[in-house]
Amino acid sequence: MTHGVEQLTPLIRRVVAPNPGPMTGGGTNSFIVGHDELALIDPGPAIVEHIDRLVEACGDRLRWVMVTHTHADHSPAAAEVAARTGAELVGRVLDPDDGHQDTTFRPASSLQDDEVFSTPEFSLRAVHTPGHVANHMCFFLEEERTVFAGDHVMGGSTVVIIPPAGDMAKYIESLRTLRALDPQTIMPGHGDAITDPERVIDTLIRHRLHREQKVISALQRLGESSLDTLLPVVYDDVRQELHRIARYSLWAHLLKLEHERRAVRTVKSHWAFGEEQWRLMQ
Repeated sequence: MTHGVEQLTPLIRRVVAPNPGPMTGGGTNSFIVGHDELALIDPGPAIVEHIDRLVEACGDRLRWVMVTHTHADHSPAAAEVAARTGAELVGRVLDPDDGHQDTTFRPASSLQDDEVFSTPEFSLRAVHTPGHVANHMCFFLEEERTVFAGDHVMGGSTVVIIPPAGDMAKYIESLRTLRALDPQTIMPGHGDAITDPERVIDTLIRHRLHREQKVISALQRLGESSLDTLLPVVYDDVRQELHRIARYSLWAHLLKLEHERRAVRTVKSHWAFGEEQWRLMQ
């Protein structure tokens, strides 16, 4: 077996990128599907040793380099792997760029919901799952009823939603889309395989709705408030060093409530979302 390549199931192998950190856990999971003709899902960051390992594991059998989304820990290796193997790039580009995207990823066409990529061994179905970011796609391996979930579901942590490309309402809706597939396993972009998808998805939905209720309760108690005033109240169960990241998800919750006409911005800032003032609708 190629060094660093782990066989997870009869059709799936994993290579973990050497990019561990607070937001990436042990590193980005790159998944290789198939034997004779291959698909590579989320090649990860453009780290030379990681790219070499992927190319060694796939060689000229690689047909598709697929990315769940174009964040810097998931797609930057794609162009180099495709150039060295002749594989086709598969994914969606976020247009316009929100400033958080990998602009080196340029597929020939934009991946659409329900597109299917088949070989005699397997079929991978694309599932559009906006929420974490608008161009997020999951891939469903029908033969093993496995979802490659990118950053829509992560092992051991919750997903950051960064507006405007991230959308809390769509994130929750997309979780329900994944649940309706009735998968047996979820392969997250970070962390280990999830073998009880129904329980995990239901827990994630409850968690987001519980956090939303904390936002509502805080606004009821504090009255008109800025995002930075709400943050330590709504995320009082989260370590303070993570509040900078949690701030984005709080913003996403407030925008969801605004869209549902349950909250309103009384002061709108053209420069920084932290300067906005929010209150509940009367």
